[in-house]
Amino acid sequence: MEWQTREGGICSAMIESATVTLTDEALSQLKSLLDKEANSDLALRVFVSGGGCSGLQYGMAFDDNVRPGDEIVHQDGVRVLIDDFSAPYIRGSEIDYVDSLMGAGFTVHNPNAVKSCSCGHSFDTGEDAGTARACGCGGH
Repeated sequence: MEWQTREGGICSAMIESATVTLTDEALSQLKSLLDKEANSDLALRVFVSGGGCSGLQYGMAFDDNVRPGDEIVHQDGVRVLIDDFSAPYIRGSEIDYVDSLMGAGFTVHNPNAVKSCSCGHSFDTGEDAGTARACGCGGH
């Protein structure tokens, strides 16, 4: 795994120092989805934004635009982009792909979250306590 610094330099990094890592299942699903897009510049952008039951929520989208300040994580041929606002909130997280009776999709296992919503899409790091609002995922 390589990790690219904001200044554009590449250094070898242990998994623990990467902003995010992908499980084998997430990597497999992402490679399959990216292959279907037929755009070799596409990467997975992972970000957080305000909202959700717990104050912050995760977002993911394909993006072929690397922005100033983005951290770029390379893992087995897949690039993950994280903006400088989101990076501190998700540093050390693992992205997984889960296929269950409730549906299939990507999920984030975040060691920085002190609480999260039952829907698994929002979280609180403790700094935003008191800003939680209902998101319609179980009456919270």
